[in-house]
Amino acid sequence: MKKTRILICILLSGSIFMCSKPHQSPLPVSCEQLLLVVTPSLESSNGKLLRFERSDRQQLWKPYGDSIAVLVGKKGLAWGRGLHNLGEYTFPRKQEGDGKSPAGAFTLGTAFGYLPPGEIGEMKFPYQQLREGWECIDDRNSRYYNRLIQANEVDYKDWHSSERMYSSGIWYELGVVVNHNTNPVLPGAGSCIFLHNWSDPADSTTGCTAMDRSDLKQIIQWLDDAKNPVLVQLSIDLYQRYQKSWRLP
Repeated sequence: MKKTRILICILLSGSIFMCSKPHQSPLPVSCEQLLLVVTPSLESSNGKLLRFERSDRQQLWKPYGDSIAVLVGKKGLAWGRGLHNLGEYTFPRKQEGDGKSPAGAFTLGTAFGYLPPGEIGEMKFPYQQLREGWECIDDRNSRYYNRLIQANEVDYKDWHSSERMYSSGIWYELGVVVNHNTNPVLPGAGSCIFLHNWSDPADSTTGCTAMDRSDLKQIIQWLDDAKNPVLVQLSIDLYQRYQKSWRLP
């Protein structure tokens, strides 16, 4: 009987994968804010970001605000390392330098920017003002790989490549750290993933998610650390596949 059921699944879906046990939702029970990025395909570099809120896990997600045009990696999406159990999902997977943004579910780290926090407006989310010396390390051989640090406070600089945050113009004028490949950090699995500004809609990114600065500012002012916001990034086919099991809106 078990073999018969497997055969029926293969005939109906074209793969055993589609008939496997439903994936558990990676969204924490405490998550009450959701940023959902959906792209037309895994290869697309354009997408839409939508925001949702709920009062607790038993409530339905309610949309907040308008959809926001975004850019993801110039090569599209690949599975990243976040809240989802990566072992359950097939390739491709995010790698350093692949030009792809991480797909999956991720918590958010601190917001950051060039201005003092008082000039950003009212916030309910951690914020780090960037100054000269702030770098994000993308050298996979460094002990500081995938960390945003004040390089002037490090005794021994063991990296040969980094994102110099304070001298990157409009792109890092305002942003939010995406907690991708952080627990634990796997060398070469991708680093320095942010939500950040674009200079225009024709920009491209090497793995971050970019948008107009006015939209990003609204997002940062909306984020509430007490509501444990989560970022989910999926292509439309992956969204349709996991919408129910991940309990997405």
